[in-house]
Amino acid sequence: MKKIIFTEKAPAPIGPYNQAVLSGNTLYASGQIAINPASGDLVTDNINDETTQVMQNIAAILDAADMTFENVVKATIFIMDMNNFGAINTVYGSYFNEKTAPARETVQVACLPKNVNVEISIIAVQ
Repeated sequence: MKKIIFTEKAPAPIGPYNQAVLSGNTLYASGQIAINPASGDLVTDNINDETTQVMQNIAAILDAADMTFENVVKATIFIMDMNNFGAINTVYGSYFNEKTAPARETVQVACLPKNVNVEISIIAVQ
């Protein structure tokens, strides 16, 4: 059985999907981009602020599912420009304990929704 996870503290979906789905004790969160949920504006001033907004959106979804970043077991990072990897990695890493950080891959892509620079999805387990 699945439970739809939704919070107004993260951006509403911009297509036919949900912010996250909880199936058993596993949370599958849709990819998050840097939309400020309060204003609906994109945060793309710089890669650090953009990545921070993405991580804050993920934090809100985790919280809505009664989880934290400690529950994350897998992450996928999609980036437009591999030259931004270092900055993205620094911000991303600040949300995790390095000793218990999740498995992850980072992939450069040709284009992302709304022409953002980074999108991150996660899987978490209770």
